[in-house]
Amino acid sequence: MNKQMNHQSHFGRLNRVELEQAAKVRSLISDLGRIVRILDSDIAAEEERAGVSDAFNAAYPVLARMMTARRDNLKETIAALERRLGSEAVGLTP
Repeated sequence: MNKQMNHQSHFGRLNRVELEQAAKVRSLISDLGRIVRILDSDIAAEEERAGVSDAFNAAYPVLARMMTARRDNLKETIAALERRLGSEAVGLTP
């Protein structure tokens, strides 16, 4: 019975482990966002160096294409992590 009451008292609240995991995910999102900004800067520098900013141009730098793909994958990862955070928090109060 005590176990059931304990479970009920935690229902609707984030426990310590969940809060720590959410903090780690937010930190990871922040770190990945920083990497995306660095990649944006590096892509722009590579485009400027090559004098081509149109990704459909045959002369567009291969390095910029690779960095763009990596950046886009990181953005998708960030979006998935943000959805995960949002879905875990639904119906729960901190």
